[in-house]
Amino acid sequence: MGEVVVGISGASGAIYGQRLVEVLTSMGKTVRLIVTDSGRLTLQHECNTTPEAMAENELVVLEDAKNVGAKSASGSAKIDAVVICPCSGTTIGKLAAGISDNLVTRSAIVAMKERRHLIIVPREAPYATVHLENMAKLSAWGTVVIPASPGFYNHPTSIDDLVDFILARILDQIGLEHTIGRRWTGDEI
Repeated sequence: MGEVVVGISGASGAIYGQRLVEVLTSMGKTVRLIVTDSGRLTLQHECNTTPEAMAENELVVLEDAKNVGAKSASGSAKIDAVVICPCSGTTIGKLAAGISDNLVTRSAIVAMKERRHLIIVPREAPYATVHLENMAKLSAWGTVVIPASPGFYNHPTSIDDLVDFILARILDQIGLEHTIGRRWTGDEI
């Protein structure tokens, strides 16, 4: 199996990206981590960590967000999926316009052209009409949009439960078997 690219942009919700990296590496997946400048600020503010600290895990390769020639931007590299988690409205707009001005957007656009899994996790509330239109455009092109809107049917008791609900959806879309969270069985009612 190939690697998974995880991009963290400047939207609130950096905990989703941080936890995704933890889960993927615990499954033995190599993660190519890309953090934008605003993502770095959000990661520090919300999670009190840095991309460099996350890259201390031997399965995490930290790539420079300014290096559009890095491996994760290659169409010939063995990349299984690109997940932008969280994905800011600005990043959504750039993708919908075909703008690849940093490694996160370049990797995502390469994923689209190569028909790789591309998953974006927007965390805005409420969504501006322009964001909704851009998400609809990306969805029509095959991008999976998973808003950071956890369900409550599993009776979460912690923030980790809420975060893991979204991570389970991401892993399902990538096609990775997991035991994160509880699945609906139909017997709950």
